[in-house]
Amino acid sequence: MIKIGLVNLDTTHPLAFSEYMRKGNRARYSAIYNDSFRDDEEIGAFMNKYDLEKRCRSIEELADSVDIGFVQSCNWDNHLRQAMPFIERNKPVFIDKPIVGSLADCRKLEALAKEGTVILGSSSVRYAQEVTGFLNRPEEERGKIMNIYGTAGVDEFNYGVHIVEAIGGLVGRGAVSVGFVGRSRQGDKTCETFFVRFNDGLTATYTTFQGLWQPFEVVVTTTESTHHFQIDTGKIYGELLDRIFDYMETGQNALAPMEELTESIKIMLAGRISREKGKAEVKLSEIPEDDPGYDGDAFARNYAVTTNPRMYVENCG
Repeated sequence: MIKIGLVNLDTTHPLAFSEYMRKGNRARYSAIYNDSFRDDEEIGAFMNKYDLEKRCRSIEELADSVDIGFVQSCNWDNHLRQAMPFIERNKPVFIDKPIVGSLADCRKLEALAKEGTVILGSSSVRYAQEVTGFLNRPEEERGKIMNIYGTAGVDEFNYGVHIVEAIGGLVGRGAVSVGFVGRSRQGDKTCETFFVRFNDGLTATYTTFQGLWQPFEVVVTTTESTHHFQIDTGKIYGELLDRIFDYMETGQNALAPMEELTESIKIMLAGRISREKGKAEVKLSEIPEDDPGYDGDAFARNYAVTTNPRMYVENCG
């Protein structure tokens, strides 16, 4: 049984992951460290329902007692710091989406990966059956990809990164530039569209919707046809987790390499800068080294007051 150490109980993911893990006998959360907004009652309810062995006083203590770390804080600015105790102990660590939010943190992750550190991530949508199923079809049958269009709802970055990672899952690396296309507003809801150019001539367009959940819709135009699919969100967590557990059991890593994960972040950073510059196309290579990125602290503060503060008590009672 793989023993997982959980860092922070912020989002719905630990709950959903635990439910999936209960269906099998491969892995469990065995210990938790929490320094975020969930209170002791929430932590206790989660620990009782899923039989966690201990609540740790530090991430270092947590890393000492498990096989792998799962960093699941909603504040992506803390992800690297929270991952380091596992890395320092030569233990793999999974970092939930968005893996980080700035170019500086992307650079640090890439440097760690080059040193041989095992950092796994990030969006489950990248590994969805619909994405892998399309890629598993012979290219002569499905055609060579020319353009991808994808949609995501809820917010710009925290949720929008899902569809950018799905695009990355379909095409791999090679994004060159991003341009902000435009915005639509109706009341308190905002819809924005971005255009991505890749180095082999392939293009992609993604739309983020703020203020409402939207399905992950993907349209792939190829040299042979146009393919459309909606991601089944009821299955995506299992696809991600099984790859992580496969790695832990076999040493074979079928998750995306770090430079693909960080390219998704860079695409969104370039898109944000393009919007700020009035739609001028921005090359990924020209993102300023001191670009502030997306503000994880601000997101976490807002998330803490807008999410259900008793979600784990209500679902683990």
